[in-house]
Amino acid sequence: MRKMLNEFKEFAVKGNVVDMAVGIVVGVAFGKIVSSFVSDVVMPPIGLLVGGVDFSDLAITLQAAGDGIAEVTLRYGAFLQTVFDFVIIAFAIFVAVKVINMLKRRDEADPAPPPPPEPSNEEKLLAEIRDLLRQR
Repeated sequence: MRKMLNEFKEFAVKGNVVDMAVGIVVGVAFGKIVSSFVSDVVMPPIGLLVGGVDFSDLAITLQAAGDGIAEVTLRYGAFLQTVFDFVIIAFAIFVAVKVINMLKRRDEADPAPPPPPEPSNEEKLLAEIRDLLRQR
């Protein structure tokens, strides 16, 4: 049991697991921001352009509510809203990855200058001779 707990501790504190957890939390928060952007900023003008339609309320009634029977609707407006959310999130991630790749390419294009080559054996011997002559 103790060995299993130690293995779990090693697994849980590995960099990849922590990085993944941070990525998921940030992704969820980013998703909420994008959903708000789409529903509160993008969709109202689109709804206005198509005649004041709120996409999330668009639905086709397949069966009206009756005696003890719930209404059956095809809520295609909610689906359209989700598709718009996805497209905007995918575009935002595409732009972010493109910027990160551009920065990586820039770093790879400007590598640090190579260190100067080490002196040859002849140069080392000449330097020793020079130093011995200075001492005399």
